[in-house]
Amino acid sequence: MTDTDRTPAAATGGRQPFDLGTGPGRVLVWFYGVFTVAAASRSIVQMILDFDKAPLAYVLSAVAAAVYGFITYSLVRGGEKARRSALVCCGAELLGVLVVGTWTMVEPSAFADATVWSDFGMGYLFIPVILPITGMMWLRRAKTA
Repeated sequence: MTDTDRTPAAATGGRQPFDLGTGPGRVLVWFYGVFTVAAASRSIVQMILDFDKAPLAYVLSAVAAAVYGFITYSLVRGGEKARRSALVCCGAELLGVLVVGTWTMVEPSAFADATVWSDFGMGYLFIPVILPITGMMWLRRAKTA
């Protein structure tokens, strides 16, 4: 049997591969997709128009957009490698939200303008802090499925 003759079930030891973008994963794909576009659009416009005003905030928003985009791609792609990569990125995202959120609360003058992760995502209804937790729960569940 060649690699091209294998069915997905045969390649995974008789189990069907778990599709990360189904069920609750579809909602995560939607949220991450929306946040990718929102954060990327915001950071691009801000960097073009006012980069000198708050470069750190705008670069952090661009980093958030890249993380959101990678997680969206991983959820859509599926597979164990994508699941593990998305899990690591969700952890990094949560760390970023917690660090930037704490930083903006302790030292508000550190950022001349808000980022996606400022005040733990308060400007986005706290979704930036809820999303990685939900994502990690889904991705951990996907491993056992």
